[in-house]
Amino acid sequence: LVSYIIALELWRPETLTLLSLHAVLNHEPREGDVRLFGSKNVSEGRVEIYHDGKWGTVCDDNWDMADARVLCRQLNFPGARSIVTGKDYGQGAPGPIWLDDVNCKGTETHLFTCEFKGWGETDCTHKVCSINVDINDSTHSLDHSIGLSDFLGQIFDDGNDCDFLIIVQSPTGNKQEDGTPEIRQKTICAHKMILSQIPFFNASVGISTITVNLSLTCQPHFTSFIRYIYTRKMDVTLSSALCLHQMASNFGLKQLMEDIGRLFSKILPEDSTFHNQVSFYKYAVETKDLVLEENCVQYMAWNYQNLTRSPAWSGLSVGLLRALLTRSDLVAPDEYFVLQSVERWISEKGNSTDLETQADLLGRIRFPMIPAEKLYVIESSSPLYSTHKTMYRDNMLKAFQFNVLLFSNLTKQKFGKENINYQPRIYTAEPWSIILELSIRTSSSQTHSRPNDKRQSKSFSTPVHNSLIFKDTVKRWQANILMNRQECSNHGVRCESFPVAKLTPQSYISKSDIFFRNRVLLVCQGQYVCQIQDFKSNMASISANATQVLPYPCPDDQFTYQIVVTPEYV
Repeated sequence: LVSYIIALELWRPETLTLLSLHAVLNHEPREGDVRLFGSKNVSEGRVEIYHDGKWGTVCDDNWDMADARVLCRQLNFPGARSIVTGKDYGQGAPGPIWLDDVNCKGTETHLFTCEFKGWGETDCTHKVCSINVDINDSTHSLDHSIGLSDFLGQIFDDGNDCDFLIIVQSPTGNKQEDGTPEIRQKTICAHKMILSQIPFFNASVGISTITVNLSLTCQPHFTSFIRYIYTRKMDVTLSSALCLHQMASNFGLKQLMEDIGRLFSKILPEDSTFHNQVSFYKYAVETKDLVLEENCVQYMAWNYQNLTRSPAWSGLSVGLLRALLTRSDLVAPDEYFVLQSVERWISEKGNSTDLETQADLLGRIRFPMIPAEKLYVIESSSPLYSTHKTMYRDNMLKAFQFNVLLFSNLTKQKFGKENINYQPRIYTAEPWSIILELSIRTSSSQTHSRPNDKRQSKSFSTPVHNSLIFKDTVKRWQANILMNRQECSNHGVRCESFPVAKLTPQSYISKSDIFFRNRVLLVCQGQYVCQIQDFKSNMASISANATQVLPYPCPDDQFTYQIVVTPEYV
């Protein structure tokens, strides 16, 4: 009889759903993980680190902002607002004090890689470090409450006449005295009538209690998730988006999941450390969310230079780096910069990346696109040249041939034009780009031209092609940003929307096998690329007004414009 009852319990439908949900949302602690503990606010708490199967505290001796920056980087928070050494977050972990006299430079990716006395070596007596983290969370409101009364939210908040208990359990990673896992638990009292519309809860078939297993990170956001079921309203932030998207997916709230998915575009630029972008990408791959995956990769490709300088760079997965290197819309100063960044990534990984993987990544560098003068120094400057000598030599030979032979000769030698190695990316180094340093606030009320504003117009010159044989064959260009109909009329063009970028060749050179795929980059407040637009017939409509949507938003529409000339062989 006992065995029969256990079997029934295991095969209840909601139990199976919970098991699958637990697998997705629950995160078991790993060696070196850190957390903020002892506070209801996810952005503050006592600093603890996981080592040798136990959570232990971090002593606050010599703790400073450099240490806090490393902690925030590991927690995927943009930065630390303050260091609090006297605030009471409760008694420290009953286990050991793992770290004391922590001394970080501020550039490390994990707290345990900083200098410290040694695991468990301390003169502290649980005088633990506490911190207040600046999440830099802007709030994005979702509202699907058409026809619903705000009174429903009050019903949930008050909890009057609730008849359905949701027990939320989250493992802390600690062990209790009897050796069993310590669980943090909270209970939400809800109403069957409201929850019956969500099949997951089975609230309409007589069940009055359900247990949900969530990660400790996601638990603080579960109450607002349940409240959304009542009100169809929710505020989403950088720190809550991933958890809420996971919950919406696993609980079957398709509309909420899709809307949060669209919010990722707004959230992506908010993290200058790129840790969240990388986390979103990993989540998208795991859940097979192709739209979110493309969104993340595109943002990182457009802002590749910032990514390579970020704390997240050395932690990029092979799959993500490979995805970036396949893209022709990757924005970089030149292809030599791309090569150097990949070499640095491989060098920082050390022996953890096998030679075959290294060769695969290096083979995705478009060597023919590397400027000739920089090709010359690769052999003496590359840290990986001796390890992959054959690969470097073969690709450098193709690159030198590209620089000194006409395209017709290259095709005869079976260097096909379809070969991606001969397709340029978006290179922003001189002389291929020019910046119109005009920060504007776009508005339909802008009807007056400013013809004397020279920042709206510049002329510049480029070679007709980036191969060495065309180095001295110059092509001149005139770049303009047209703000209204009058300015368009003055330039003899008709504009459907504003602003408009205009790039006009000032000299004509007959090269039938060369064409130009030019682009305008919208750079938000000089910090990140939020839009890339192709020129067609020398014009590029810039999506910056109320009737058009930017791929990644820019506060107050404060842009500078970067015009990039890209010659290609036909």
